[in-house]
Amino acid sequence: QVQLVESGGGSVQAGGSLRLSCAVFGYIPSDYCMGWFRQAPGKERERVATIDSDGSIDYADSVKGRFTISQDNAKITLYLQMNSLKPEDTAMYYCAAGYGFNCRRNVINYWGKGTLVSISS
Repeated sequence: QVQLVESGGGSVQAGGSLRLSCAVFGYIPSDYCMGWFRQAPGKERERVATIDSDGSIDYADSVKGRFTISQDNAKITLYLQMNSLKPEDTAMYYCAAGYGFNCRRNVINYWGKGTLVSISS
């Protein structure tokens, strides 16, 4: 049984920074990808950033240059460093894992419960 547990959300002013963490409990195969998704009120869930099993990284255009996804060498913890935050970044942020390159295709096998990020202007 795999569990993904997010932390690090909070409320900050525009221009500020937050670092989200996702702790992985249970076994995720080495050929799995991981990523961060978000869902703003009244909107569909969208992909923010993904990292494939080979280390390839992909970002949504809206966060390029501001957000950085990373994971520790043991792939036990996934991170999302968020800088230059904007009010439109306000959303519930979810950690996710999927097979192969499916994270880029929004095909996810495991979801966390989310951590709330709120950015004020």
